[in-house]
Amino acid sequence: MNVRRPHISAAALAAVAALGLGTLTACSSDSAAAGNTDKFDVVASFYPMAFLAEQIGGEHVSVTSLTQPGQEPHDLEISAKQTAQLEESDAALYLKGLQPSVDEAIGQSPVGTKIDAATLTSLEEHGTEAGGHEEEHAEEEHAEEEHAEEEHGHEHEHEGGKDPHIWLDPVRYAEVAEGVGKAFEKADPDHAADYRKNTETLVGKLNDLDEKFETGLADKKNGVFITTHAAFGYLAERYGLTEESISGLDPESEPSGARVKEIQEMAKADGVTTVFYETLVSDKTAKTLAGDTGLKTDVLDPLEGITDASRGDDYFQVMEVNLKALQTALGTK
Repeated sequence: MNVRRPHISAAALAAVAALGLGTLTACSSDSAAAGNTDKFDVVASFYPMAFLAEQIGGEHVSVTSLTQPGQEPHDLEISAKQTAQLEESDAALYLKGLQPSVDEAIGQSPVGTKIDAATLTSLEEHGTEAGGHEEEHAEEEHAEEEHAEEEHGHEHEHEGGKDPHIWLDPVRYAEVAEGVGKAFEKADPDHAADYRKNTETLVGKLNDLDEKFETGLADKKNGVFITTHAAFGYLAERYGLTEESISGLDPESEPSGARVKEIQEMAKADGVTTVFYETLVSDKTAKTLAGDTGLKTDVLDPLEGITDASRGDDYFQVMEVNLKALQTALGTK
């Protein structure tokens, strides 16, 4: 809703360039999309937040994502240009604890509406194992993991040790959507009715997705699945599964030899068939482990970004492909 900057025609830009004054091209459409439109301008930290903003805001919002398609969001460093985009926007939507540079930039920004998705649902601590094992066993495993992380210097940086991957649980994601909708209504009351309607529609679709996962994973031969990155702890808990990850919450951390051996033994004991890797991180670890143990590999997409390599064009399409991949790996009927 900020005042739109004057538009410079292509012919005028060409004339300026011919005069050697190309610096005036800074008034580009890219800049306009990040806080100089006549809409409610939202800067989102990465894809799951941008998707919420677009679905809820509809025609009334202009959404800019700080994380580009194909970029690993955990590693994002905010540029000076992006800091300026934040300052020119009406709202910032982010998930505190996932991207430290985003947390810092938004914390220092004068943007009027700051929406932290982590405050809109409940977060839990997850290590390399999460989900359906017995509570006592899980506590023992967690203590061992913490000790191993301290020894190998692999403590993750997420605030309070909380797992930020809430969007992979449709129920938690729906809770976040409801909170975002209310924040939009308050910040842009002229369009509150539309935001409310769009939020209800989105929450309904997320509830339907939850039912698909609940039904689709109910009758399975095995409830254990292996991933390279501990992104699916909330999903595992929601549907009575157990995620065993080769690395922890940080997708770039290297697993210890002891952890790899433990995963190999667990896969054999639990009848695991598949090692899942993801689109934005190297598949080398997964394929090495699978080759050593005779397992298959497949993609389980944590939906941190949509690229040409994604198995779908948006959150819902990719989540349904994830469901099919889990059904195949877990032997559902």
